[in-house]
Amino acid sequence: MDRVVTSLQTEEDFTIAQAIAGDLDAFNQLVLRYQNLAYSVAYRTLQDNAAAADVVQESFIKAYRAIATFQGGSFKSWIIRIVANTCYDLLRVRQRKITDSLDDLIENDEYAPFLEDVAADPQAHVEQMELGELIERSFAALPPDQRLVLSLCDVHGYSYEEIAEMTGAPMGTVKSRINRARTRVRDYLLQRPELLPPAFRP
Repeated sequence: MDRVVTSLQTEEDFTIAQAIAGDLDAFNQLVLRYQNLAYSVAYRTLQDNAAAADVVQESFIKAYRAIATFQGGSFKSWIIRIVANTCYDLLRVRQRKITDSLDDLIENDEYAPFLEDVAADPQAHVEQMELGELIERSFAALPPDQRLVLSLCDVHGYSYEEIAEMTGAPMGTVKSRINRARTRVRDYLLQRPELLPPAFRP
């Protein structure tokens, strides 16, 4: 496994070096590698499909223009930090809160594998769908900075250290935002305790 990881890192380092040298094809390889993650982070932060797509496109344009300034380390963290900052720029321009709308939910939700049971009866399936919507509403109700770190931590599985690097926030701030976000999500979900698994009900 270590050899595989080292090989991938070496391959990416070579691709980054080519991109820095002006190789557009090399940069496009990096785009293909990270565009899904970038979109997921943007969508979770903005709760808007079209805006997330625009942010990803703008972020990669910014990255291409600034790649000569990349000084090593995690390229993934570097690009996600650009995405996060671009999201915050957009939110500042809008000067309004994100709504609870579910109109633009992505189809393949990360929670879906945990919410679907092919053996469940129709009523259970309806309840699972309602729980999925409730989870999305709980995310949408969070402030953008909390949505971002909770998504990186609990949806994508990054460590506090990685999230601090991606967001540029101090470790203590990251932990505090995640804890506050988890508390708010829990309180939101407890509004419909009958939809929760028995172990999570009060």
